[in-house]
Amino acid sequence: MGDEGGSTQKCPDYWLCIWAYSAQIRLEELKATFQDNISISYHFTSVFGDAHRKLESRWRDRGGFQGYGDHVKSVAAKFEHITVHPDIWTRDIPYSSTSCHLFLLAIKLVEEKGLINFQKPERVFEKATWAFREAFFTKLANVGDRSVQFEIAKELKLPVSEIKAEIDSGAAYAELSRDFDLVKEHSVTVSPTLIFNEGRQRLNGNVGYRVMEANIRELLHNPPGEQSWC
Repeated sequence: MGDEGGSTQKCPDYWLCIWAYSAQIRLEELKATFQDNISISYHFTSVFGDAHRKLESRWRDRGGFQGYGDHVKSVAAKFEHITVHPDIWTRDIPYSSTSCHLFLLAIKLVEEKGLINFQKPERVFEKATWAFREAFFTKLANVGDRSVQFEIAKELKLPVSEIKAEIDSGAAYAELSRDFDLVKEHSVTVSPTLIFNEGRQRLNGNVGYRVMEANIRELLHNPPGEQSWC
């Protein structure tokens, strides 16, 4: 998405996906480079909504969970900035990413209401999202389990009762439903996906940083309404 004051990205986040895990560093670099000229809006989709059946079906003839775990490790080995546990996807496997998405959106709502006493410019939702992802990939934390989610929240010194209230009230479910509607609206199928300029531009998958940067610079430097020549 874009407007006269800057460029906004939507990033549907496949939370258990190794490619989204590896791509986070590029988003951090974009924020450092463009600062207040861009904003990044994170959204979730349900690629691993039924993780066990998905992998049992798609990897049945390729080693099952062990085969997929080996694939994830081979991908991680290509990047120096991430690590994964040697037993990834073979022990303590989450049944679904949806439970974690719901919990993280509850954190987002609590933050938006100003109920978390953290110093700005720290964004608690982003910090929590990374903490949950890192716990899964590096510590084999079953982040689909609600008790594990509360443990991580306590480690981050987040207000557990307020987070629970956003889930119990249905507000977090509404946010998750909105994300799923956005995924359908923008026909997101690839992990991760970055969407710019009110859906007119997108980058799918493992895209290099310079390509992301070039797209943003083009949006920022073109006058409103002027069609890009790129």
